[in-house]
Amino acid sequence: MNATLRLPGRFSRHALLIATAAVVPLTGWAAHALTLHKRLAATRKDPLTGLLRRDAYTARARRILARHGNKVTVLMVADHFKTVNDTIGHAGGDAVLTAFGARLTAWAGPPAAVGRLGGDEFAVVLELAAGHREDRLQQLVRMLHTPVTLDDGRTVDVAASVGAAAPDVLGTRDLTSLQRAADAALYDGKHSGQAVLATPETARVPSINGRRAGRPGTAAWGRAA
Repeated sequence: MNATLRLPGRFSRHALLIATAAVVPLTGWAAHALTLHKRLAATRKDPLTGLLRRDAYTARARRILARHGNKVTVLMVADHFKTVNDTIGHAGGDAVLTAFGARLTAWAGPPAAVGRLGGDEFAVVLELAAGHREDRLQQLVRMLHTPVTLDDGRTVDVAASVGAAAPDVLGTRDLTSLQRAADAALYDGKHSGQAVLATPETARVPSINGRRAGRPGTAAWGRAA
């Protein structure tokens, strides 16, 4: 078989370059694409926990809200990270953060938006309607309060505060408003060992860095501290 590449007499230089490129191995381009993909993933995900960073989390969370509307629940979660750090050191603290990330991911499932917004602050947006909300939040509290076993065999008691907000309760699908209400509910129930669902009254109470003016009624699910 004659392997000679035969070209028409009138063949532009641009077309010749394309034809030549077609027979060049794609190994270099594939490696370059893989490198770009890894870099993109690194900008989207937190390197310690593997959770989405703020921008990627926000984009996915808004898509979930747009798609599922009133069947969505928004969570803000904070662990007692500083206490762990002070007790067992930063390596142990990192292990706890990693465990929390894995537990939140397992609980919420792949379609959810699970993000680490900074430090010991996590956020979750998932399809979770009112009929299943209580049972699922109780399940999450139990998971987050399960002790973490470190690589050296030590067991660390852990705890987390969970605040929830839902469009069907608050009458809004705005992500910022829902996160603010969930954060307020989190501080209402901080150290209680329960998941607290924000009410319209919760959302209207001013909150500055967790300092609340008064304590309106809220629904709390989970185990007592």
